[in-house]
This record gives sequence, C-alpha cells and structure tokens, in this order.
Amino acid sequence: MTSSKFPDPPPPTPYEPLPSYPPQPPHQPPQYIILLPHYYRTPRQFLRRPSRRYLIPAAALLLIAAALFFLWPSDPELSIARLHLRRLKIHSFPKISFDITLDVTAKIRNKDFYSVNFRSVVVSVGYRGKQLGYVVSDYGRIKARASSYVNATLELKDVSIFSDMIPLIEDLARGSITFDTVTEIGGELGLGLFDIPIKGKVSCEIVVDTRNETDFSSELLP
Repeated sequence: MTSSKFPDPPPPTPYEPLPSYPPQPPHQPPQYIILLPHYYRTPRQFLRRPSRRYLIPAAALLLIAAALFFLWPSDPELSIARLHLRRLKIHSFPKISFDITLDVTAKIRNKDFYSVNFRSVVVSVGYRGKQLGYVVSDYGRIKARASSYVNATLELKDVSIFSDMIPLIEDLARGSITFDTVTEIGGELGLGLFDIPIKGKVSCEIVVDTRNETDFSSELLP
C-alpha cells in the first residue's frame, strides 16, 4: 500500500488595515453652538434714560423757539382805510400854483401781545419825489392785538414848484396830475421797564383829473 504525505500549509499572515483617506484629524473636544432668538425693543425701552437725556433738551429748545416767535416784538401794520381829496385848486396867475386839502384815515393794527404807544402819525404829500407839505396827528395808544384808526387832514395853500414847472405844465395839458402821499407812524412798544422803538410806513399814489378836480383815483405803492 502506497502512502502519500501532503506538505503543511504556511502560517497565516497578520492583517493590517489600510489607512483611511483623508486622514482623520487628531481627537478634538466637542464644540457646541448656542442659538438665541432676535431681541426686539419696545417703544417704552426707547425712552429710557439715554434717550431722555437728548429728548428733554430738544423739547425745551422747541418751546423757547416757539415763545420767541410769538412774543418777539414787530412793527405795527399801517394801511390807508380812507383817502379823500376834498379840494384841489389850480392857480395860473400870477404864477402856477395850487391848493390841496386831503383827508386821510390810517388804520394801525398791533399784532403783538404788548400795547403800542405812538407819538404821532405823519401824512405828507409830494410831487415827483419832492415833498410839498405834511401834517402831524396827536399822540395815541393801541391795545395788544387790536387796531385803531387815526384821522389826519392835510391842507396846503398857494404851493408852487419852480424846479418841476415844465413837467407840471405838461401834466396840466394832459389833464391829470399824479401826487404821492406817505403816511408814517413812530412810537414804542410798552414792555413795562423799557420801551422798544417801532415805526411803520405806507405810500399811496393819487391821480387827479384837472378838468374835474374832485375826480381822482388812488393806488397803494409797494
């Protein structure tokens, strides 16, 4: 009987795992992320001490500015309520001259919260920028936020203009003469311990028909 013998198998090779890719970092401690909700401020929180620090001075400045705007003194408003040419007489002999009688009613409106003491109201009449004469009214007083009317009558007799004689003759030939009137007021605001001077002025142009000496038209000048 024939016997056979097989050779012994080789010993097993130890298994070594392949390195992973990419290589793993060294061990690190765990990291945590905390999520917080969005925080909204209420209107009351806006008015806390940091905001009030600026809000209160700003409101005080606005109140002071408003008080100065309403209490700051200003000149009274002066306007012509009535203008009446009572008489205009033109003389041609022995020289060219004329007589004028003019009634003026001025309205004075006090816009301030103080009384107004006016020393006088002056009404003057001129021709081509030259004053012919004027009249001065009496002293008066206007209460705060009130109006008053002042009457003045200007009467001129035998007025002649030598420097403007040629333009005057041309106006007479054309049939109309233009006069300018100026009404002025001067006075003070009554503030108790001291007075503040004030003034007002209004100008008006009068066009007179020389054919009918009582027929005229007037227009306020700027």
